[in-house]
Amino acid sequence: MASNLSPQPQRMRPIPRLIFASRWLQLPLYLGLIVAQGVYVYHFLMEVWHLLAHVTEYDENKIMLVVLGLIDVVMISNLLIMVIVGGYETFVSRLGIDNHPDEPEWLDHVNAGVLKVKLSMALIGISSIHLLKTFIDAPQRDTHTIMWQVVIHVAFLFSAIAMAWVDKLITHSHPALQDRGL
Repeated sequence: MASNLSPQPQRMRPIPRLIFASRWLQLPLYLGLIVAQGVYVYHFLMEVWHLLAHVTEYDENKIMLVVLGLIDVVMISNLLIMVIVGGYETFVSRLGIDNHPDEPEWLDHVNAGVLKVKLSMALIGISSIHLLKTFIDAPQRDTHTIMWQVVIHVAFLFSAIAMAWVDKLITHSHPALQDRGL
């Protein structure tokens, strides 16, 4: 008679067990990010309400700045989701949502390298929105502030390119590392 039970995992020694269990110390961090997500939802709704209440008073530029602010909040919220879901799945524990109809398509191939590249691309998107808001509102900004925002944006671009390049080098020269998420 064959048993349907899967083999029991090998018992770990105390120190390796403690080290492996320490990954759960990240759980409060991810829960805190969920709270921050709630704060962003509240902020977004308040901004939409404020826009609707003052739509007749705003000119096109003011409406565009408010809408770009809303897009910024959404992009930051998307960044939070990537960090919460991808980080938990990569570093703490499996979510167990395989074949769930709402499973994000990017989650099935997420690893630390992919997560870093996705996060850097999200930061570039957020920086682009901030830069666009600055350019639209340029007459109210000093040249020094605009210059530093451009420099920071370019630094984000170069950092993202460097991270993607290093990730590609590592995964192509060591395919086993890609499978382990390193």
